[in-house]
Amino acid sequence: MRVVRIPAEVRAALTGVSRPLGLVPTMGALHAGHLALIRRARDESAAVAVSVFVNPLQFGPNEDFERYPRAFDDDMVQLRDAGVDLVYAPDVTTMYPPGFATAVDPGPVGERYEGALRPGHFRGVATVCTKLFATIAPDRTYFGAKDAQQVAVLRRVVTDLDLGIELIVLPTVRESDGLALSSRNAYLDAEQRAAAPALHRALDAIVTAVRNGERNAQRAVERGRAELQTPMREVYLDVVDPRTFVPEPEIHAPALAIGSAWLGTTRLIDNEPIEATS
Repeated sequence: MRVVRIPAEVRAALTGVSRPLGLVPTMGALHAGHLALIRRARDESAAVAVSVFVNPLQFGPNEDFERYPRAFDDDMVQLRDAGVDLVYAPDVTTMYPPGFATAVDPGPVGERYEGALRPGHFRGVATVCTKLFATIAPDRTYFGAKDAQQVAVLRRVVTDLDLGIELIVLPTVRESDGLALSSRNAYLDAEQRAAAPALHRALDAIVTAVRNGERNAQRAVERGRAELQTPMREVYLDVVDPRTFVPEPEIHAPALAIGSAWLGTTRLIDNEPIEATS
């Protein structure tokens, strides 16, 4: 496994590499969800690259950039064990040198829900991923379904900019009690961790209501809302089109039940697909 720090090193390391090349972008602090993406990339690709970069452009001024979990040495052990060929781990100055002024704006899909709560977040995601795609030039890139709005944003970017990259999305990896894996779960104390699966139960309740014949989104969401109890504080619970993140008053598959809630100072997000309404 080769670890490189600047774009020129990436391009030199990948000269003549066997194709297809799979890329798994990460912010480090790796968990089983990341490793599932890497295994899939390893299964489908002749070579696998992983980026490790905590991207300041996708954090707001009062968010957790400084305390976001960082575990670089442990990450490298896991990546080596997973059979990764190349790790791109730039620093902030490499990614955004003095005078850097270009941004990729994904449009309306990045302005709702997470985009409204975190202004500029998806512009930061789209910008960093476009830079990674340009530097590494993968044939495929892999993301988890937990960050469904991020996936919708990046599909828009890849399509609109004719990047020619196949974006592959894997199901959310969960703890045994349903909590979606996230690096930020490390922030939860024991009481909050015990309460955290309620968000997934709420989404399951929405999906079950639809499966049982409910088509009115407001009524389906109320079924889910009944699962959210103290100390969990709802931020949003809704049913949307998974491509545009426009809310669906009348539910037609494919659709997506989405939710977010606070536990203390940690905000969880999750989603569940609605794959059939017949």
